[in-house]
Amino acid sequence: MAVNPVINALGRKLRLGVIGGGPGSFIGIVHRGAATLEEYYDVVAGVFSSNPDKSMASAKELGIARGYANPEQMIRAEAEREDKVDVIAIMTPNNSHYEIACLAIEHGFHIMCEKPLTNELDQAMDLVERVQQSKLACCVAYGYSGYPMVREAKALIESGELGEIRMVQCDYVQGHLAELTPSELDNTNWHMDPEIAGPSLILGDIATHCYHLASFVTGMEPSELSADVTNLVPGREADDYAGILTRYSNNARGRFYITQAAAGADHGLYIRVFGSKGGIEWHQEQPNQLMVRSLDQGTKILQKGGVGLTDAANRVSRIAIGHPEGYREAFANLYTDLAEVVIAKATGVEAHPLAYSFPTIEEGAQGVKFVQAAIKSRDNNGDWVAL
Repeated sequence: MAVNPVINALGRKLRLGVIGGGPGSFIGIVHRGAATLEEYYDVVAGVFSSNPDKSMASAKELGIARGYANPEQMIRAEAEREDKVDVIAIMTPNNSHYEIACLAIEHGFHIMCEKPLTNELDQAMDLVERVQQSKLACCVAYGYSGYPMVREAKALIESGELGEIRMVQCDYVQGHLAELTPSELDNTNWHMDPEIAGPSLILGDIATHCYHLASFVTGMEPSELSADVTNLVPGREADDYAGILTRYSNNARGRFYITQAAAGADHGLYIRVFGSKGGIEWHQEQPNQLMVRSLDQGTKILQKGGVGLTDAANRVSRIAIGHPEGYREAFANLYTDLAEVVIAKATGVEAHPLAYSFPTIEEGAQGVKFVQAAIKSRDNNGDWVAL
């Protein structure tokens, strides 16, 4: 991927402040590494623990110059600095996203926020209004939409190559919760606490990824859904399984099969879409290939970095064919898209049109709508619920 020339208009890298994701965190190193991969950002400030002393110590351990005791202190202090951060990345537990995002918007900071955007729909819709009124940029971290071949699939569907979309299938089959975990048994895993993680572990944690990926690729939102959401592992209170059917306004049909309790499964995210002329299939565990099927030409496999791809894929590919790019690189594409838009807002230099491909605040709110609708359907024995 070539660095977009709009960064030259700003004359420096963007300054990133991070909240959450301290040492030992899986998502923290993903965000910090993704942000710096394309050299658009320097991570200069952060809050890394709810314990103030630990937060300050973690900043020092990570080599981040400005460590703060808590999010409010960081946001207010940075707002007063001449060299303040440009973007704040929020990767704290789900129930804190709203309060932190509101404060960041109030002080004029662009945002990268982990999903789900919020646990409550009214909070999500309030954030949409705040971002729209502020003219700030907000990216919600649906990282799978950053893969080159996912972008290619989206471009193919937009071009009409598949014809009218008729069927959408997206599965996400994990196995790391096939048994009760030690942190679950001693109540130290916040993901299992609905007061923190939200009303349904499986819906908020990974089903929202399926929902967003299907919507992102097809450009279609379901009009209604029917959901079966439950816990399958004996002794578990949090949901670990969801089976969801969807209907679309053009009479297309969809299906999501999502679990974290499939014994022996690794990751298992894939999407298939079929239209009147053909279909596509993409597997996240083989992310550099996209299967494209057609009625009159059979099946072909498109390869990241290979011939015949659109600008949508080539723009977010870094290295030549045969060299795999994965999860962190996909995340980096979201950070790079966001950076180009932030720089464009600051300088008036036009960003690449495809920079606006990152998941927006509106898409984040739609994910919260999806969770609420699925819970309502589950609570009414699978009744169809409008989105």
